[in-house]
Amino acid sequence: MRFHQLFIASIHEPKKLAAFRLLPIGKVFKYVFMFIFLFTTISFGRFYLNDELLLEQNPDLIEHGKKIGWLIYPMALLLQLVISTFYVFVRITIFAYIGSLFLNLRRKRSNYLQIWRTSAIAMTVPMLLTIGFDFFPGIAANGFLISSIVHLIYILAAIKYYPKQQ
Repeated sequence: MRFHQLFIASIHEPKKLAAFRLLPIGKVFKYVFMFIFLFTTISFGRFYLNDELLLEQNPDLIEHGKKIGWLIYPMALLLQLVISTFYVFVRITIFAYIGSLFLNLRRKRSNYLQIWRTSAIAMTVPMLLTIGFDFFPGIAANGFLISSIVHLIYILAAIKYYPKQQ
């Protein structure tokens, strides 16, 4: 399955979202890292365009920025990539654990790795919402809560199509 097919199906087809639990873990990682790179690129672009505003807030940062010079940009890109990767994988793991609790409550057959894969693919819309909320500071305060609720809704919709325990 190609990435654009995976992307479209993850947005509006919960039955396929449940079937994605059988995808190879490498394919799921590639899909997740595409979002991490998108998230990092947008974040770095905003940093690059607004770095003067950030540095003006503290005179010590201006002096430190002049000492470092152009090295601040690769360091910022690397740091943003690490933080984004950590954020996305922790989020997927936490929601996979919550999903496994729902699997037990609904008496569905699965294991943690399968619900982790479903959680990873189900983060498509919540990640797009998080990126969108980043551009609107007024909504960003509640953005994490809104995207978390959407993530849970997608996981619950997919769990409905998991096989029942016998």
